[in-house]
Amino acid sequence: MKVIFLKDVKGKGKKGEVKNVPDGYAHNFLFKQGLAAEATASAMSSLNAQKKKEEKQAEAELENAKELKDKIEKITVELLAKSGEGGRLFGSITSKQIAEELQKKHKIKIDKRKIEMDDAIRSLGVTKVPVKLHTEVTATLNVHVKETN
Repeated sequence: MKVIFLKDVKGKGKKGEVKNVPDGYAHNFLFKQGLAAEATASAMSSLNAQKKKEEKQAEAELENAKELKDKIEKITVELLAKSGEGGRLFGSITSKQIAEELQKKHKIKIDKRKIEMDDAIRSLGVTKVPVKLHTEVTATLNVHVKETN
């Protein structure tokens, strides 16, 4: 019997897949648990429509990420911090501080976890920080750390 998986079933199939399974398994387990539906013509057409909708949505997200990348790469975020000799900071600049400053000054909301810093910024000057906006799009943000008086 051909079924369309509505949810991932370990060892059998992923959501959206169409597979042949034994009749008893389909009737007694998959249908009762709500894990699959029979692969009728109408169910197949709705599955195809759903896939097209998801593709369009993914395409729109990619376009938005590319636009945001262009915006971010033109921006320099300026932060103030106390420093000692040789431009070393007392403390450090974290991804959270960078995200808050982007939100405050430029009205761009980015989750701090998308700002990919190996370690916090601990010195004065301009630092290039990668920001992962999408699985395929990574922008480079300039962060300028100045000394407070």
